[in-house]
Amino acid sequence: MENNQLHTSPSSDREIDLIELVHIVWRRRRFIFKACGIGALVGLIIGFSLPKEYKTEVKLSPENTQNNKIGQLDGLAAMAGLSFGAGMNGEDALSVELYPNIVRSTPFLLEFISMPVRTRNGKLQTTLYDYLTEHQRAPWWTYVTGAPFRVVGWVVSLFREKESGSGNVACIDPFNLSLEQEQFVNGLRLQIRVDGDKNSGAITASTVMQDPLVSALVMDSVLTKLQQYITDYRTSKAKHDLAFTEKLYRESKANYYKAQQAYARYMDENRNVISAFTKTEEERLENEMELAYNVYNQMALHLETNRVKVQEQTPVFTVIEPARVPLGAASPNKPVLLVVFTMLAAFLSVGWILVKEVFVSQKKK
Repeated sequence: MENNQLHTSPSSDREIDLIELVHIVWRRRRFIFKACGIGALVGLIIGFSLPKEYKTEVKLSPENTQNNKIGQLDGLAAMAGLSFGAGMNGEDALSVELYPNIVRSTPFLLEFISMPVRTRNGKLQTTLYDYLTEHQRAPWWTYVTGAPFRVVGWVVSLFREKESGSGNVACIDPFNLSLEQEQFVNGLRLQIRVDGDKNSGAITASTVMQDPLVSALVMDSVLTKLQQYITDYRTSKAKHDLAFTEKLYRESKANYYKAQQAYARYMDENRNVISAFTKTEEERLENEMELAYNVYNQMALHLETNRVKVQEQTPVFTVIEPARVPLGAASPNKPVLLVVFTMLAAFLSVGWILVKEVFVSQKKK
């Protein structure tokens, strides 16, 4: 019996302690309610102080022309007596995982520095550079916390020579960016996001701006430039081959016409002449004309094949979700902020009560 009493006493003490803690918290419920009210008020102040941001999201799927149309292209090449070799059957080096890195790269983002944008209300029409650097709203506390740094920067600027052309948008050197240009690139890098699905090949891109129309315009421009970049990459080799083949085609065509005219001129000049030398010269000119024609014919086949190759390598993009002007703001989410700060205030107030009432009192005992 004594052993049972010894074993049951600690659990009963713990139950008594938990009940006592609940009573202590309940007695201080007014304090907790006040703290929750203050937390809710802080959440509302923060929610209404943060500027609204609008999110535009698009989804597209580029066709993998490297594998889908290779059979058709090989068949056309076989008809022309040509072969592209096994190099085209390899995996495309521009994988879906590289798309985010492309969009986040400095040369890609610098193309937006002079992009014209306009706000939804029509009151502002400017470049994206000016919009992000001059027309962005910020919470009121950023002006309070940043006031000392602005004062220090103003004082330092008095003793520093002014840099000429530091903010000139027209003069962009990706190798040596100015401070303003670097800040523009870093800020835009945070507002544009691109994700690629390796399994399906789909691309999801989104932009976040403080104006819904600006967000949609930037997203549409990002989509267009990304499509152009992918197209240029996949067709660059084919276009290079096409340009080289066109050059050879023009040269072979000129050589054939030259040989044809030389043969015709010689035949007109020696129409009634019968000699071994004349016969030999006639055969030589005829052979040169035939050889030039064969080269010209082969270059014509190469030219047509490379034109088809460029078309085959050009990817076709299927836009699953196009860019459109968002109707509502994506952030800040005021109800979520209200709930989070209210719960945080309740948690801190309960913790303060327990620390003050329980641990301090036991320390005194």
